[in-house]
Amino acid sequence: MDFNLPEDLAALRDAVRRFAAERIRPHTREWDREQHLPDELIAELGQMGLMGIVTPEAYGGAGLGYLANAVVMEELARQDGGLALTVAAHNGLCLAHLNLAASEEQKQRYLPKLTAGEWVGAWGLTEPGCGSDAAALQTRAVRDGGGWRLSGHKMFITNGARAHVFVVMARTDPDKGPKGISAFIVERTDKGFEIGRKEDKLGVRSSDTVPLDFDHVYCGPEDLVGELNQGYVDALRTLERGRIGIGALSIGLARGALEEAIAYAKDRKAFGKALADQQAIQFMLADMATEIETARLLVHDAAQTLDRGEDSRHKASLAKLVASEMATRVGLKAIQIHGGYGYTKDMPVERYMRDAKLCEIGEGSSEVQRILIARNLLGW
Repeated sequence: MDFNLPEDLAALRDAVRRFAAERIRPHTREWDREQHLPDELIAELGQMGLMGIVTPEAYGGAGLGYLANAVVMEELARQDGGLALTVAAHNGLCLAHLNLAASEEQKQRYLPKLTAGEWVGAWGLTEPGCGSDAAALQTRAVRDGGGWRLSGHKMFITNGARAHVFVVMARTDPDKGPKGISAFIVERTDKGFEIGRKEDKLGVRSSDTVPLDFDHVYCGPEDLVGELNQGYVDALRTLERGRIGIGALSIGLARGALEEAIAYAKDRKAFGKALADQQAIQFMLADMATEIETARLLVHDAAQTLDRGEDSRHKASLAKLVASEMATRVGLKAIQIHGGYGYTKDMPVERYMRDAKLCEIGEGSSEVQRILIARNLLGW
C-alpha cells in the first residue's frame, strides 16, 4: 500500500500551497476582521480549477476526485479556514449534490458557471429548529400546478450571502418523514426568496453564514433535483462527501497551528534558551504532529475509498470525527506554546483555534459522528 500522493496530486498540492502563501496569507487577519472575501479571489480559484475540483471535465470541472479535493482543502485551510470553508461548501455540498442527482439539463445549465467561479453555490438543509435532526426539517414545498411553492426558513447557510445557486431541501410529503423530502434549485433572484444578515461568528469569519427565508417561492418541474421524495437520501450521500472535505480542512488548520508553533518555539527564549529546547514544548509539538499525521491518513483513506466508488460513509465519519477534534486540541496547544502572545490577534494561532471549533459542529457534529460510527459497528 502506497501512502504517497500520486505525482499529479503532489504537483497540485505544491501549486495551491504557493498560491495560498502568496495570495491568501497576507490578508487573512483583515478578512477575519472584516468578515469578507474579495470576489476576485473566488474568480482566481475558478481559473485554477479549484471551484470544480470534483466535477467532471464535461461540465467544466477538473474531474480529479475527492483525494484531490482533500489536498486542496488542506492547503487553503493552512492559511485561511474561512476561505477553505467557502470552497468546501461550494464543492462538497452544492456541487456534490448536483453531481449526484441533477438532470443532464440542470448540469448543463449550472455546472459550467459554478466550476468556473463565475457563480458560487450554497446548500440549504439546516433550519432554526433542526440541525443534527435534519429529517425534522419544516420547510414545505406545496404543489402549484406543475411545480411547487416553497415556504420556510433555513439557518447557518454557508455562502448564502454571495451564492447565485442554492440546492434546498423541503418537505414534499409531510406524512412520510425522511422519505417525504425533496431537493430544489433556487436562484438568488427568485421572487419571494430573501437572504438574511450575516451571522457574527466566533471563527471562519471570512466565510459568510446567513439565514434564508422562502415565502411561496415558485419552483418549476425543471427545478426538482433528483427524484421526488428522494432529497433526504441524496442529502445524506452529499454529507458523506462533505465530511471528508471538512476533515481535510481540519488538518490544514492544525498544520498551520503546528507550523506557527514550531517557528515561535525556535525563536522565543525563556530561562536562557529557546522554547524549542524545553522538553515540555518538544513533547507538545510531537503530540501535535502525531495527531495530524494520524488524521491525514484517515481522511485520505476515506477520500480514496469514495474515489473507488465504494461505500465510504463509515470512513468519512471516522475521519471527520478524529480530524475535527484533533484540530481544536492542536490549536489550543499552539496557543499554549505562544503563551500570552498566542492569546492576541497579532498571532494567527488564536484564529486557527477559533476556526477549528466549527469543524466539530458543521456537517454532522462529533456526537452525530459517534452515533453513526456506533450504528455501523453494531450493524444497525
